[in-house]
Amino acid sequence: MDPRLREISDGVYAHIQPDGSWWINNSGLLVGRRGATVIDACATERRTRAFLALIAGVTDRPVRTLVNTHHHGDHTHGNHLFAGATVVAHERTREEVVAAGQPNWPGIWTPVDWGEIEIAPPFLTYTDMVTLWVDELRCEVRHVGGAAHTTNDSIVWIPERSTLFAGDLLFHGGTPFLVMGSVAGSIRVCTEVLAPLGAETIVPGHGEVAGPGLIDDVLGYLHFVTEVARRGHAAGLSPLDCARETDLGPYADWLDAERIVGNLHRAYAEIDGAEPGARIDVPGAMRDMVAYNGGQPLSCFA
Repeated sequence: MDPRLREISDGVYAHIQPDGSWWINNSGLLVGRRGATVIDACATERRTRAFLALIAGVTDRPVRTLVNTHHHGDHTHGNHLFAGATVVAHERTREEVVAAGQPNWPGIWTPVDWGEIEIAPPFLTYTDMVTLWVDELRCEVRHVGGAAHTTNDSIVWIPERSTLFAGDLLFHGGTPFLVMGSVAGSIRVCTEVLAPLGAETIVPGHGEVAGPGLIDDVLGYLHFVTEVARRGHAAGLSPLDCARETDLGPYADWLDAERIVGNLHRAYAEIDGAEPGARIDVPGAMRDMVAYNGGQPLSCFA
């Protein structure tokens, strides 16, 4: 299925890219009288240009503001194609975009045509939150206060419309990915930050638009990972061996199920006393995910 814009409220659109698996993210579009605001770019030049074409089909106004919900390349690689837009994000998002640089994951994913990517980090940053106005519509861009999906996650909350752009704090139909963040921190954010908002409409970072029940679905998986990690760590199993012995049960059909291995790497580190978001061996965790996948690169259709 082709990417599409879905109007979820007057002038508020979700940009949905099926099937939401590796590097295939969602974005947002808020259309005002004088200009538009975009929430997250795309992973490749081709996908970002296609997004821009969809935007042009909705409004002839320029994109004046681009918000990045976190630093991962599927949300930031296309920043440079939004010429003239102010790129806004948490201050640590800027640091991590600069540190990550060009995509370089040999042997981890099936080949991807990234196109011509110019790293364009956010240049207007905040520490806690910033209020963005689209005409008279108030949009609260909030850092979630600690590590979760990454160390620099933000949400865009539109209280008047009870609409939440959650970034990769939430996946719909896909397995959460916590290697660069925190399992415990993700549970905290879901219960203390996202759920209390009472959002009626949620745009996840990947997958279809959802309702508030999505938060409970993700929390169920997070608690599942926590319990699997506790048992595996106590038994002296490596994260990879623990994952191989684990029945994913209701989560087996979620996309990118191999993420269980990386999530266990993060959960094990926290059991061993690592602070949420502390640096761990991410390349090693990714290689273990490939091993879990039968030694084959992870499928990527970006």
